[in-house]
Amino acid sequence: MSRKGIASYIAAGIILTACSGRVDANNNQPTDSLSTEMPTQQKQVAPTDTTTLKANALAKAYPDCIKAYNNGMLTFADGSEMPFDDGKTKTFEQRLDNADAEDMMEHYIDHNGEPPAYLSDVGRTRCEALFKKMYGNTSAAVSKQLTTVDWFGQKLKFSSTNGAADSLRAVAREIAQHPDLIKYAKPSAGTFYWRTVRGAKRLSAHSFGIAIDVCTSRSNYWRWDYPGRGETAKIGYRNSFPHQLAEIFARHGFIWGGNWYHYDTMHFEFRPEYFVEW
Repeated sequence: MSRKGIASYIAAGIILTACSGRVDANNNQPTDSLSTEMPTQQKQVAPTDTTTLKANALAKAYPDCIKAYNNGMLTFADGSEMPFDDGKTKTFEQRLDNADAEDMMEHYIDHNGEPPAYLSDVGRTRCEALFKKMYGNTSAAVSKQLTTVDWFGQKLKFSSTNGAADSLRAVAREIAQHPDLIKYAKPSAGTFYWRTVRGAKRLSAHSFGIAIDVCTSRSNYWRWDYPGRGETAKIGYRNSFPHQLAEIFARHGFIWGGNWYHYDTMHFEFRPEYFVEW
């Protein structure tokens, strides 16, 4: 996706504050809060079902990789296909561990530095098959698509796919205009690293070269603060980062781990699908 395209979504104010299609901790089925009612004259030209809206938004976010959505299938640039929705109702933990592409498509919530609601973790859900398709299915395959980004004197490896590295460079340029923020951005604790998420078997976003951890000495992470707690346990919230830093990252297509109930305030992740309106 072009960086100009993402910037236009952000400039339009598309950081949304309502959740749709969420699954709660009691294993209730997702419900779609988006109305399907449209003016009569538009019914023949615009999709009205939420699934199609979500799939089209995903394709719009990754136009270099996803070329179309038809009959429940995503079609990729190489002609291969993948189901968008596996049709399964999942608990919160099942969505984290076995997400399809549809499970990822929630409206992103910017909590403006306030504590997120219980299990509000928009963006922690990742369709591993989709990310492997776009960025590489092994460490070696991902490595072939990495490029170097200058991050306040550090040389970081980041994926060139989908314009991710270009977006990170844009973040660095904007942070540099605010000297008071640089101390929160450096040093980076890492970008590409093929590994599983701590305490889980699913792959980390770092495995695909699309995530950056910033200054750990100023960071808070729920697993550090609540060792041994499960994914549905009640926890408190901690954050020492200024919200302005998250706003800069968001303008370039990055979500922030500080907007998660399971907070990871050092973590920023390139996820342009959350800045496309649907």
